Amino acid sequence: MMRFLTPVLLSLLLLISTHTTATSAQKLLIIASNKIDMGDAEQHDARNNLWEVAPPFHVFVSHDLQVDFASPNGGKVEFMMDPFGISSYTIKYEGFLEKAAHTLSPKDINPDDYWGVYIGGGYGPLFDVANNQALLSLIAVIYESGGVIGTSGHGAGAIADVVLSSGEYLVKGKKVAGFPDSTEKTKSWAKQGTLLPFLVESQLNKRGALAQNKEILKDKHQVIIDQRIVSTMFLPSAALVAKEMINLHASIHSKLKN
Repeated sequence: MMRFLTPVLLSLLLLISTHTTATSAQKLLIIASNKIDMGDAEQHDARNNLWEVAPPFHVFVSHDLQVDFASPNGGKVEFMMDPFGISSYTIKYEGFLEKAAHTLSPKDINPDDYWGVYIGGGYGPLFDVANNQALLSLIAVIYESGGVIGTSGHGAGAIADVVLSSGEYLVKGKKVAGFPDSTEKTKSWAKQGTLLPFLVESQLNKRGALAQNKEILKDKHQVIIDQRIVSTMFLPSAALVAKEMINLHASIHSKLKN
């Protein structure tokens, strides 16, 4: 039957079927790092940033969404920063640490189950998520199925090398906010960035993104939405990224239904 369809109609049907997969999926995937330190003699902290993962998790589950955690190796992922506020709440009442203690490995993940992916900061994702081809491929599949990708801080660096089926980078031509080079080079956390495999802003631009920084944005805590990538530079807006992801997903789903 398909051979009798016009090319235009066939393309339309393929587009609809592609976007239906993610918009009809029920779950959200949070990807975190298994790293503890940067591998240097002083063991600089490379754990995930609790304040960039726990608040978004709270937003997702408070909207009755199912959330899975994934990591390059599966199993437990660890966090820097002491819990307080929403982070304390989600740890005590919403099972955050239980999820973080039993993350899925890439081989355990069916991308058809997820409508979106969120990656927070901490330095870890730059070391083991950004170069994990299995996870990068999963992100590409979910995005190309109509899914939404969200990042905060250094999490944007984890999607810089995602390659779509067209052979182009996911971030190419899109505005993406991530931890800026100018801030990285003034901080001792990674020895002014010298311990890192790459600087987030530079890597985004290298892959064709329109990286957003403090000089470009009027508000450094702004949430940037470009197509189906939702991002912010710093942790105070991580929860807002989660909410905007939900709004965007609902909008896409509503348009397809109509």
